[in-house]
Order: sequence, then structure tokens, then C-alpha cells
Amino acid sequence: MPHKMTLTGSATGPLREYDRYVAFDMREKGSPSAPKGLKKSTFISYTVFVAKKAFNKTGLTKKSIMHEKILVQGEPTLDIPIDECPGEIGIICFQITVLPNKNDKEANDSNDKKEAKQEASKAQQEVAATKQEEKQDPVSQPIAKEEKKDAETVQLEEKQLPTQPKGTKDVVSFDDIIVPEAFLKTRPNPVKTEEVIEFVKRTGHLDKPLTIEKDSKVLKDGYRRYIVAKTLKMDHVPVVYDDQK
Repeated sequence: MPHKMTLTGSATGPLREYDRYVAFDMREKGSPSAPKGLKKSTFISYTVFVAKKAFNKTGLTKKSIMHEKILVQGEPTLDIPIDECPGEIGIICFQITVLPNKNDKEANDSNDKKEAKQEASKAQQEVAATKQEEKQDPVSQPIAKEEKKDAETVQLEEKQLPTQPKGTKDVVSFDDIIVPEAFLKTRPNPVKTEEVIEFVKRTGHLDKPLTIEKDSKVLKDGYRRYIVAKTLKMDHVPVVYDDQK
């Protein structure tokens, strides 16, 4: 039965591309202490071979693979030419996963908590405003609420899908949204991204609207939800405009 191997770390050399696969080198540190009477183990170098299709799914690039922490699962091989396998052991990769960066996780958690506090504060303000209006005009208030449908609300009802997340102000074409370079250089926490994907599959809509500039359609907040919409090939997405937050 083939021997299964699992490696974690970053690439120690540049990515090499071949016809149907890519290869890169990794290094694993030996145990800090050896059994009594035996020499201390040293570093072991590996050359990992990954099918291009599987590698492309990770979102890794020639530059990012040198900095991202990855997990590789596979089996050793002896059937690779020496010039393609500079490592001491060749690994045929069956699965490659990008592990979340601790700093990214803390930043994403902080942003999520901040968004939750803002939503809670906004909801409290809306409730307080409603109660104040009811106190001022308890008789005419229900009628005013029924009649108060401006052009923007009517337009939204015509454009939006049957269900949209709370706070949605408009529904726009996904292709119209422009993503700033600063967002493209980041990678949202994959665990939380997967949670949003599962939410969309379960409910049929995003958990929150994206925030964009009204005229330019430049994305201001919600890059993770943008990635989810792109992954699920959504034609239209719910938005709130920057000046309406």
C-alpha cells in the first residue's frame, strides 16, 4: 500500500511549469531532539508535483506560493527525472490547500465584529426613530407608512430578486462593479468565505449587500461577498451606496 505523506510550509524555490503540471520545492525541519544514542535529524528537501487544474483552484501564483503557508497531501515517487526533481524526495500531490494566515484571520475577525456592531447600532437607531414617530402622530403614522414609497423603493422592487439581504438599496449587474487594486492584493479568510457560500446555497442570496460608490460602481466594502458572488457566478448582486451607510 502506498505511503501517504503530509507536508506543511511554504515553497523554498520558484514555481516550475511543465505541460500538464507544476512543481516546486519544500523543506521540512527534523525533530528538535533525537532518541538517545542517535544523531539529530536534519532538514529534508521535497519536490512537489501538482496537476495544473488542482493548482489553479488554490488561487496561488508564482509570487504568492513563496509566502503563503500551504498543506500538501500525497505519495512519494521515484519515477521523476532527476533534473525535474532536485529535492531528496519527490511527492505526487493529491490535494493542496492554502492555510489561513493568522494575521489575516485576526483582521477578518476584527472587521466582521465591527460590521456586526455597526448593524446592531443602525437597527437600534431605526427602532428608536420609529417609536418616536409613533409617539408624535399615533393616528396618521400607519397611513403615512403605507403611502411612503418613493421612486427609489419602487425601482428596487422592480429590479431585485425575490429575496435580498436586509439593508439592500439597489441591485446591480455583477460585471459593472470595479474592484480597487488594494482589495485584489488581499485574500479573505477561506473558512469564512466558505461559510458565506453555504449561506447563499441555503438561502438563495448573500448575507449582506456590497457597498459601492453610486456613480463609479467602485467597491468600497464587502470584498469577501464579491468573491462569493464571483465563485457562484451571480449575474446581479445587492448593494448599498457609500453615501447611504
